[in-house]
Amino acid sequence: MDPSPGLPDVDPADAGEPTAAPPAGLWERMRDDPQYAPEHLALEAVRRLGPEAKAWAESTRAAQPGLDRDGLAQLATKRFVARARLSGAVSGAAGLPGAVLDIGVLAWTQARMVLHIAAAYGLDPQHPDRATDLLVLQKVHKAAETARLALGVAAGRERAGVLFGGGNTPLRQAVLRLSVRLAKMAGIRAAKRVFAKVIPGAAIILGTWANSSATTDLAKRTVELYGQRAISAPAQRGS
Repeated sequence: MDPSPGLPDVDPADAGEPTAAPPAGLWERMRDDPQYAPEHLALEAVRRLGPEAKAWAESTRAAQPGLDRDGLAQLATKRFVARARLSGAVSGAAGLPGAVLDIGVLAWTQARMVLHIAAAYGLDPQHPDRATDLLVLQKVHKAAETARLALGVAAGRERAGVLFGGGNTPLRQAVLRLSVRLAKMAGIRAAKRVFAKVIPGAAIILGTWANSSATTDLAKRTVELYGQRAISAPAQRGS
């Protein structure tokens, strides 16, 4: 599904933009535990972005009462594909190069889009199952069962980190593993470019085409999944 050029750009959630990039605490968890970086990102996205997605859907429906579920999903897609084109590295994540920051911002933007599309189709973007959906839709895991297992492991490691401190993976090794995991989460086209960026001396940058293409492909999968769920179980709010 391509963003519809005819849709209006009413977007009550744009003001202030408090969550354009992953929060500092998430960067630290992903850096210390790169093997489960996508799982940490998915868990944090549902916690932090789920309420925002729900509020956006409610306020946009109120502002445009004639907009149906498909139209609302297209509006979310248009919004976040545009964000993906412009996403770039952010400062403040100690020890991480721009390539990793760039791909992390893209993965966060994509997770945000998925939650907004879920809300557009009447599903609860704050439900724990949305983290499972994220990992399957972004092709980190092939099946919901393995995604749930990995999320459970990551959640346990988060609790252990609070109690016993973070991991002790050497920084360079952690950065390389983190870049690979986040690149896979954000899409294969982005992955091809991030590998070039993390190699010293490489001049290739993550292009706007790669960002928007990967995000558009993800939007199509998300609309297909949630659109079918809305048809088959319109009253179901969780999974």
